[in-house]
Amino acid sequence: MPTELWLLRHAKSDWPADVRSDLERPLNARGRESAPRMGRHMAAQGWLPDRVLCSPARRTRETLEGLLGTWPVAPPVDYEPQVYEAALPDLLAALAPRLQREGRLLLIGHNPGMLQLLRHLAQPPLALPEPKLYPTCMLARLALDARQPLAPQRAQVLGLQPVRELPA
Repeated sequence: MPTELWLLRHAKSDWPADVRSDLERPLNARGRESAPRMGRHMAAQGWLPDRVLCSPARRTRETLEGLLGTWPVAPPVDYEPQVYEAALPDLLAALAPRLQREGRLLLIGHNPGMLQLLRHLAQPPLALPEPKLYPTCMLARLALDARQPLAPQRAQVLGLQPVRELPA
């Protein structure tokens, strides 16, 4: 099976006055609606991962919960501290050992690392909905090069799906 890497930035988050840590920021109302909407779309398309690699931040965990509630089967999940506030080298290091074992790996993380990773992996030209931004709850699906899965600009972009373009 060819290796696919799917990148999902967490759904829209909030920063309530009583939350002191970035790590504990929850989803806002739009985010709580967006995550299940993306999950339903993924399930309808047959895009169900073999494993999920998720930042331990509350907003990424809540995004994952929204997805899982719409999928017929929950895949194994790894909560990886290295993904939180990760720059490109951190994400590559977290992904490398997992790509050999999984056919379809979903990474749920944060900007700016997600945008850096997408730009690093994707074959040009990369047509983002907003060129300087990786929107919240946007799914990027990549087919990785079997010989060099994390090599620069070797991944084929199978699709970019912003949640805002999905029906409610």
